[in-house]
Amino acid sequence: MASDETEALIGRVAMRDQKAFATLYKRTNPKLFGVCLRITGNRTDAEEVLQEVYVKIWQRAEQFAPSEGPAMPWLAAIARNRSIDFVRARKPVADEIDTAYDLADTEPDPEEQAIVKGEGRRIDRCMEELEADRARAVRSAYVEGLSYQELADQHSVPLNTMRTWLRRSLIRLRECMDR
Repeated sequence: MASDETEALIGRVAMRDQKAFATLYKRTNPKLFGVCLRITGNRTDAEEVLQEVYVKIWQRAEQFAPSEGPAMPWLAAIARNRSIDFVRARKPVADEIDTAYDLADTEPDPEEQAIVKGEGRRIDRCMEELEADRARAVRSAYVEGLSYQELADQHSVPLNTMRTWLRRSLIRLRECMDR
């Protein structure tokens, strides 16, 4: 399906055209289901998430801006983010408690503590070499777990710009850590 056709369908969905929504579903659901299945790892969960994805598409169709990029990556980002949220929400609390208990039990020896502190200082030094907004984006993504879309909204930049920022920042951090 051509990107122009998908964009036109999303535009009609934004105007609450149910037939356009049905057509959009028929044409995009195999790809979006694949995204959901890859992340959830379970067909039943992927089907459940896919339903939520199309609800989000219906609700947010008017937010799609063709000038910011093609339609399919926008749809796939919704599927990806919703799938990740689903997986995080389903993570058993008991696992977190067990992990926390295990972590509390093992006190690192002084040598391990010194190594960890040294690595932390190296990471902090390398983070300081990044531009301030890029460093904030990296921390938000990899420490706080914000999605690319949330970061793009937070920094008022297009989604693909945020992806580029993060990719380039990670490359710079890796190069700095390898020195």
